[in-house]
Amino acid sequence: IQFSDAFVKYNAQSRSIHLNVNAIFIVILVTSVIMIMVVSPDAVVGAMITGGLDAVTLSLKMLAIYAVWTSVLKIMEKTGINKLLTRAFLPLTRRLFKGENDKAIGYITLNLASNMLGLGGAATPAGIEAIKEMDKGDGRATKNMVMLTVIAATSIQLLPATVISLMASAGSAAPSAIILPSIISTAVSTLVGVILTAVFVK
Repeated sequence: IQFSDAFVKYNAQSRSIHLNVNAIFIVILVTSVIMIMVVSPDAVVGAMITGGLDAVTLSLKMLAIYAVWTSVLKIMEKTGINKLLTRAFLPLTRRLFKGENDKAIGYITLNLASNMLGLGGAATPAGIEAIKEMDKGDGRATKNMVMLTVIAATSIQLLPATVISLMASAGSAAPSAIILPSIISTAVSTLVGVILTAVFVK
């Protein structure tokens, strides 16, 4: 019964969020159309047709690139590389998340490894389960919960598939050139996030 009530509440919240997001996009769309009608009335129809065509073209290009990266990630899963990475993270996660049980540590390492490999589908549920395991039931986020949220948000990206896809679809001559800058920038952001959390969260 408790699970059912929680599920109903979650669905209601999700519908509310979706309605709010849809309302925001509708406002943006209507505002944009009104502005272009005022500035350049003759360009309204042309802009809408061109924008729709560009959106479809971009979607198809990204779909193809995502298919390639997804295949690479699936190969890594099949060969067990992601599990090796998870085991490699274990000493670090035990040091960062002191006092957590083995189950929570397991979910945390899976979340971090999945984020690094771009496996968002595995990272999100693992992060949710880790938060549940770390929850003390007092309605407050613990330091470890905040730490996981910060690390997940600033996650080091070894394979920034989305950015690579966007660059390729925009005609970049070397879309994979973003990999090294992405690793460096996300490593710095993660390090800063960890330090600030360690210093300011009690």
